[in-house]
Amino acid sequence: MKLTINGQNMTFSNQINHVNQLLQELDLKVKTVVVELNRHILTPEDHAEAVLRDGDSLEIVHFVGGG
Repeated sequence: MKLTINGQNMTFSNQINHVNQLLQELDLKVKTVVVELNRHILTPEDHAEAVLRDGDSLEIVHFVGGG
């Protein structure tokens, strides 16, 4: 599967069907990210149902705590 993530083309050998699976593959936690799929911002509740298709474009912003 080929996806564009944050402007970078990426290829995944295993099948990724939903956004939550992609986040797991990228080792990102749902509570610390905002995902935009094909220019639509998703809520965390949408991640399990948002279907990914070959060629989709995502922007993923993750928050890092510090002080």
